[in-house]
Amino acid sequence: MNVEFINPFLSSLINVLATMAQTELTPGKPKIKKDEIALGDVSGLIGMVGPQTKGSFSITFDENLALTIMERMLGERPDTINEEVTDMVGEITNMVTGGAKNLLGEKGYEFEMATPIVVSGKNHTITHKCEGAKIIMPFTSPDGDANIEVSFDKL
Repeated sequence: MNVEFINPFLSSLINVLATMAQTELTPGKPKIKKDEIALGDVSGLIGMVGPQTKGSFSITFDENLALTIMERMLGERPDTINEEVTDMVGEITNMVTGGAKNLLGEKGYEFEMATPIVVSGKNHTITHKCEGAKIIMPFTSPDGDANIEVSFDKL
């Protein structure tokens, strides 16, 4: 997969969480993901379709990181992942994808975004409806880990 498609999602995620939740993430090393099991407790998934390609993006948070982001954004910390937390993950998914859409648009790649879906629970799965490889990018923070996955059909 073209790194030109991955980097806008990475920089958008780092920007959104730093701006909205005063949360710094440290990126790890990207790799190809072979299965559909999420590496975390709550995930947002969004599809993208454009004239050049179609793809999908997901972000998965460890429970503690999701709850910490919720506390920093809204001033309250739930005891567990609840409807408000899943709504927040959906909104973060939207904001990150929107930021990446703007960055990709500057390079001539246009796409429309679907409404994100959010799934939670131990060992939940994420299914990307694309033919391309699934790239997973791990992030660490003192409050827990996050992982983003990006998959695009071949250009």
